[in-house]
Amino acid sequence: MALDPALNLAPTQVRRVHVMGICGTGMGALAGMLKAAGFAVTGSDANVYPPMSDFLAASGIPVANGYQGANLQPRPDLVIVGNVIRRTNPEAEELAALGIPYLSFPQALAHFFLHGKTPLVVTGTHGKTTTASLLATMLHEAGLSPGFLIGGLVQAFGRNFNLGESPYFVIEGDEYDTAFFDKGPKFLHYRPQIAIITSVEFDHADIYADLEAVKNSFRRLVAIMPPDGYLVAHGDDPVVRELVAAAPCQVLTYGQSGNCDLQLREITAEGRTSHFSVYYQGNFFGRFQLPMPGLHNCLNATAVTGVLQRIGLDSESIASCLPRFQGVKRRQEVRGEVGGITVIDDFAHHPTAVRETLAALKAAYPGRRLVTVFEPRTNSSRRSVFQRDYVVAFDAADRILIKDPAPLAELAEQERFSTALLAEDLRHRRLHARNFAGTDEILATLATEATAGDVIAILSNGGFDNIHPRLLELLAARRG
Repeated sequence: MALDPALNLAPTQVRRVHVMGICGTGMGALAGMLKAAGFAVTGSDANVYPPMSDFLAASGIPVANGYQGANLQPRPDLVIVGNVIRRTNPEAEELAALGIPYLSFPQALAHFFLHGKTPLVVTGTHGKTTTASLLATMLHEAGLSPGFLIGGLVQAFGRNFNLGESPYFVIEGDEYDTAFFDKGPKFLHYRPQIAIITSVEFDHADIYADLEAVKNSFRRLVAIMPPDGYLVAHGDDPVVRELVAAAPCQVLTYGQSGNCDLQLREITAEGRTSHFSVYYQGNFFGRFQLPMPGLHNCLNATAVTGVLQRIGLDSESIASCLPRFQGVKRRQEVRGEVGGITVIDDFAHHPTAVRETLAALKAAYPGRRLVTVFEPRTNSSRRSVFQRDYVVAFDAADRILIKDPAPLAELAEQERFSTALLAEDLRHRRLHARNFAGTDEILATLATEATAGDVIAILSNGGFDNIHPRLLELLAARRG
């Protein structure tokens, strides 16, 4: 039985809300927001485990382990359906049979939390989480108490959501599809008043056929900007420039090139801290300090500067707040140091993100050996579509260890990403690279070969078999 499109709405009176797929980062945050707003919230998921299970339990939100029709008893007033749910899910089928009103995750966020707000939506193939976290933190430091919902844990808050007290609500605008009943991108639901576009590249090969399909999604985003809206766009990216040319609102471009409205100049590095200047339409705007390394992070901060300038903050206020940014979980996060070996966790998985992250870390730790451990885990990275692009993504690394991915069963062998081929191609470019069948083999190699002074950067968008604490424990045991 299919869901009734006429029931894709929030009823006038809502007290009980059930969330399907509640243990996803965004879904769990939304559940927490609903609970904080006074709703009775329940949830279900196929994989209920820490840290999200701990967060939900601490929030007083009951979670059923596994999907079944009985989870919709007692009958909720509204069901929120995550995009991990398929139409054949038994709970989705029971939802259709019972005729309960339902919303997608972005529909629910917009309905319950964006009315009367000024949504600040951060979009782009790369840098969304860091940029959105930086923007939310800066607004907080400036005393503006923003609401936000972000795909990573913001260190300054210890969580990835906040109801907020000001008109500003920061949202990480994902281009991934909304739900099985709505294949459009999530960011179309967020009513952007101010939006950032950091970059547009081909990604999400499981739902987008090619770059043109990705561009079409961003064209739709640009088209829904209100006439009094404001687009902050990466002007060094030719695809972004092409897309915002048709914007119905004012556009502020940022980047390093001379034709950008906000120009990033005079970048210097001091360990993990970056110093840079921003010029507005050719005139000096301010000199800033960011406690994160890398050109890409300086560009993200420049985009945030453009938004803050728009809402009335001057350069002195921005300069005083920016150094207090504490970062984001899993974005160049130092997980520990043992015997002079630093272990870093980063979310990078797209070839461009891998390249920029490693370049930033190499600059931040000059003279130290950079050992990179990479897990291709996303639907795109496990396809051959990026096989050649990864070959030039690891140039900053001194050692490269690649975990063989779980194959996508629906793909033919020739369409699957090959770690063996990548390692071979990297060796042809005189890089020291090996692929491994599993995490245990990687840990055993690191425990034997890591030496004082090494920086070990672990790149994955998943838990990677809890590799970070396991590695730190092995290194500590090796020291005795």
